[in-house]
Amino acid sequence: MSGPMALEPGGAEQDTLALRLAGTATRLPRTGPADDPTLVVRLPRPTPHQEEVDRLAAGMADRIGPAVHPYEVAALLEAEGLSADVIRQRYGHPNLFSLASALYERVPRAFPEPAPTPDPWRPDTVRCLLRGVLFALPGLAYLLAAPLWQAARHAPALIAAGVVSWAWGQALGHRAHLRLATGHREAGRTLLTGGVLGAALATATAAVAAGGGPVTLAAAGQSLYLAAAGVLLVLARERLLLAALTPLAAGAAVLPWWEPGPVLRAGLPLLALAATLAATGRSLRGVLGAPPAAAARRPPLTASLPYGLFGLAAALLVLLEGRRHPYAVIVLTVSMGPAEWLLYRYRGRSVAALRVTATPTAFLLRSAGLLALCLLAYLLPLTPAALLTGADPAALLLLAATLWTALLLQAFGVAWPSALICLTAAGCAAVVTLLRLPPGPAVMPLCCGAAALCLSVCVLLRLGRPAVHA
Repeated sequence: MSGPMALEPGGAEQDTLALRLAGTATRLPRTGPADDPTLVVRLPRPTPHQEEVDRLAAGMADRIGPAVHPYEVAALLEAEGLSADVIRQRYGHPNLFSLASALYERVPRAFPEPAPTPDPWRPDTVRCLLRGVLFALPGLAYLLAAPLWQAARHAPALIAAGVVSWAWGQALGHRAHLRLATGHREAGRTLLTGGVLGAALATATAAVAAGGGPVTLAAAGQSLYLAAAGVLLVLARERLLLAALTPLAAGAAVLPWWEPGPVLRAGLPLLALAATLAATGRSLRGVLGAPPAAAARRPPLTASLPYGLFGLAAALLVLLEGRRHPYAVIVLTVSMGPAEWLLYRYRGRSVAALRVTATPTAFLLRSAGLLALCLLAYLLPLTPAALLTGADPAALLLLAATLWTALLLQAFGVAWPSALICLTAAGCAAVVTLLRLPPGPAVMPLCCGAAALCLSVCVLLRLGRPAVHA
């Protein structure tokens, strides 16, 4: 047997030429002596219900076209509520499957593109820009309090405390986001405990670096603010944090025209600190009041270790650049808001690329172009900012590229490569700078350039695969 046998009457054999022996009842009039009984070719005659079937096929063409089997058409007909009597009387078919097969044959296959879906990674532009401002706004406290303390003497202790707070905050933020998957109450407890420990550790570091003294109180205030601000940012309370920092903005705004005096210079930063702590306490009280989640396994502490190491490396790289060009660091800090916006855009565009590429190679090429486009959009506005602040454009741009590509890898959970590469770059740059080894000031662009290249290769190898974005 060369093919399946039709098990239903009225199959495809009726749509072809049928060879039948001419009997006496259907014998044609004789016209000559040679009119012996022969094989007569008869064409199929159209069924009386063919117009109804055609009309039904035209009305359901948009739904029948994407079907890949007559059974799908049968399901559509059944959903339309066609009864067996209607199928026999109106359309002339013995059953539902016969009519479905006829409709399937009449309508050509058509597979339209699926309707566009909303971008699951669409960024909140206002929030991203606000976060960039909030990263830099606390620096106004040092501007206000500058005449009240000797920067050359106390700055190293505050810087050491800031580096510890930065590294601790990165690890704590990652662990809090992991705990958010369990429940808000669990994340709140993590933030409360971790924030207090981080502030205490940073304050102790400053006390050891300064050998005690009044600078410890300043370091404690700085550490408390960084811990509280980190809690608010993790809980997406950016507007509360902005409101708490209003005294700093108001005091810095009048400095060019009015001398506020020592009381206001010290009081406005303290007022901003108190407002930040109050906002943090209110936010934590809300999440701690949530019902406890079901018993869930806590993530290991080592899962957040690479994020803390990256925070340490990033703080050291920014510190080394800030020693020579402090205003460039302010620009870099503000740019973290647009950098976060571009991280969301990369993820959204990568998901969209899954629909327009058919091979892994094509997706890899599109990912490479997308990475280049995002880096260009991030670095291009930093070029005039570097020139205006007197910084080396190469050093600032390569440092920014290093931080952005590392954050991109971390956004996809690829934490250890970014941490190790950034730590290596920071360690090499620190050793060369402290020991004054060659190539001297050129060490920052060299180290950051090598780190950015390695991180970009990691991005293509890890994120250039469709499975990562599916």
